[in-house]
Amino acid sequence: MAEKQQSAYPANGYIRSGDTEAAAAHDAMREQRKKKRNKCILYILLFIVFQTAIITVFALTIMKVRTPRFRIGGGAITDFNASTAASPSLRATITPEFTVKNANFGRYKYRSTTVEFFYKGTRVGQVTVPNSKAGWRSTKRFTHSAVELNISGSPQLAEDLRAGVVPITSTARMGGKVELIFIMKKNKATNMNCSMNLVTTSPQSVMNIACI
Repeated sequence: MAEKQQSAYPANGYIRSGDTEAAAAHDAMREQRKKKRNKCILYILLFIVFQTAIITVFALTIMKVRTPRFRIGGGAITDFNASTAASPSLRATITPEFTVKNANFGRYKYRSTTVEFFYKGTRVGQVTVPNSKAGWRSTKRFTHSAVELNISGSPQLAEDLRAGVVPITSTARMGGKVELIFIMKKNKATNMNCSMNLVTTSPQSVMNIACI
């Protein structure tokens, strides 16, 4: 029995150098595989973070639907007739320039819209803007049919005519759809509230247009 136990060890009591080198090579290969595995895990995590960042930026910029803006950008008076007699009155024809600002990454197809004009809360004229579309991240500017303003019966009108400035307000609600990269459509409506001054002294003009 003792002879069998002694035969399990080298006769000189030392481990052979070949066995040591084999063990060292095995440890090195195992360490190399571990490093490769850690690198793969790191690359996967970096890819996930990168993809998450791309998706977040895409959602916050390209796929975010912004409300378009419908405004009056300018206007001109093409006909004017006013009286400050016992019954003051004003008849004026203006040609407004409208703007539709679309900040989305897709077209804004809007429906026909009625724009109303008021003097001291009384409607004095209106015009219908036909349906059309505004392109990607652009501002569409256009003029349409002239608007005839007819003001009479207001005690304040005579004073405004003498001052040379008649204040007018305008409101509208435009509805439509934003088409994001041709794959998604979302309804979007925008309100227009504008104020302007009709300068009644020669030359007559539309000034101080402000919209919110």
